[in-house]
Amino acid sequence: MFDEILRGEAGVGLNAGRKYKILVVDDDPNIRELIVETLSEERYSPIEARDGKEALLLCERERPDLVVLDVMMPDLDGLEVCLRLRGDLLTSHIPIILLTAKGMLEDKLKGIDTGADDYITKPFDPLELEARISMHLRRSIRDGEASPLTGLPGNRAIEENIAARIQSGEKFAVCYADLDDFKAYNDRYGFLAGSEVIKMTAQSILEALDKYGSEGDFVGHIGGDDFIVVTEMERAPLISQELIRLFDTRIPSHYEPEDRERGYIVSTDRQGNVHHFPIMSISIAIVHNTYRELDHPGKVAQIAAELKKYVKNMSGSNFVFDRRRRD
Repeated sequence: MFDEILRGEAGVGLNAGRKYKILVVDDDPNIRELIVETLSEERYSPIEARDGKEALLLCERERPDLVVLDVMMPDLDGLEVCLRLRGDLLTSHIPIILLTAKGMLEDKLKGIDTGADDYITKPFDPLELEARISMHLRRSIRDGEASPLTGLPGNRAIEENIAARIQSGEKFAVCYADLDDFKAYNDRYGFLAGSEVIKMTAQSILEALDKYGSEGDFVGHIGGDDFIVVTEMERAPLISQELIRLFDTRIPSHYEPEDRERGYIVSTDRQGNVHHFPIMSISIAIVHNTYRELDHPGKVAQIAAELKKYVKNMSGSNFVFDRRRRD
């Protein structure tokens, strides 16, 4: 919905040419080896963790697409790891398959209660495990369309989150963040440099939420340089101000010294015309239902698109929110 209205792009599906990162967490090296050997080299890129602490570090650094997690481990067990992953905005969407020698129903229910997506009992059939992994990856990409670059939930998850808030009747605000002159930067510095700016923006959003957000807040990556934050109206301006501060502080370091010093980059279009593009800024449009009803995610997207045009005409980084009290 949001990508179609705001960007005009189709959502992504399962990419047969991409290798999916599978984090295998088990203190038994033989089990890890069995799982790694089971996974197809053409389709998967396995990562191994020997304990819960290493698993959390690798999740933060590697952003796996799925986690196969042993429950019975020393120090930090799989249930605690699962709880921590679900409690972090950056990892809350990652599918988790719990793996344990316990077969009692209450143990399975306890595992599911921690937020796990599936549960397989040892000894297991490697082919069944691979089939479960494939199923949950497809479901994750279909339902959440998580961004492989930032690890944040994508368009379907965004739409479902907003729809759920509308259905509940609660008051909420949607902050739509978009980078200014990102295409010119990407053309000048290349795809890899542009990807680093996107990751920096995602990290800045998460830090702004850590400072001013609440437990029920949601952040998603629409695609490209577009992000969504769903929060309370009272928190939206504070989050937006902090995001602008972090972004404006960090973005100059992504430019070469000469471009940073003069405050713009020089780019030539297909007709040979020379253009000057300033150091990137960030524009944020805030849509909320404080004064008027929002009865569909598409309506939120429509208002966000209108506000986006207005705020992007302003100089530098800014945020604006919808002040209209009716349609």
